[in-house]
Amino acid sequence: MKWYSLLCAAVIALVLTGCATPPPKDPENLCSIYQENRSWYSAAQKTQEKWGVPVHVPLAMMYQESSFKHNAAPPMEYFLGFIPIGRASDAYGYAQAKTMTWDDYVRETGNSWSSRSNFDDAMDFMGWFIYKTHKINGVSKWDARNQYLNYHEGWGGYKRKTYNQKAWLIKVADRVDSRSKRYAAQYRGCKEDLDSSWLWRLFFG
Repeated sequence: MKWYSLLCAAVIALVLTGCATPPPKDPENLCSIYQENRSWYSAAQKTQEKWGVPVHVPLAMMYQESSFKHNAAPPMEYFLGFIPIGRASDAYGYAQAKTMTWDDYVRETGNSWSSRSNFDDAMDFMGWFIYKTHKINGVSKWDARNQYLNYHEGWGGYKRKTYNQKAWLIKVADRVDSRSKRYAAQYRGCKEDLDSSWLWRLFFG
């Protein structure tokens, strides 16, 4: 029975390890990202259909937030340089979603089994946020720059233009916007290939 228990433990560990998708090998190229992780493309398309959000905007924002690491979190802060006192915020996962905002998303969508470390859920969360930003502050779902400023400052902060006091944030938002436009151009060149693959249609269509 001991060997059986060890085998079960090994299988469970393997499954848990398999659930954590490593970051894409070429995160600067949307085509490469979606070709490497076909299920991610499926999640992006579902988000587009559900929230009307283009596949490249949440991807550009997500890259900025977590570099596509499923367990990304703000760095630990230390007192006197060596005593851990916690993290700057409770943001976590692919989308670096804060607990309070994630709870709002769960309450409004009913997605109670969602996880911030699951790409599909994180993509749906970002689609929800981008949709809400459009409804609340009138920002286009294609406007990655101002969508990111809302994402970082919150809807109220964006209305108060708190980002104007943060030159570094403006630069980051511009970087997200540039990446989004680059992703969009790349997508135009590979969309047909992504959509026409028989393997894509078989497993994710």
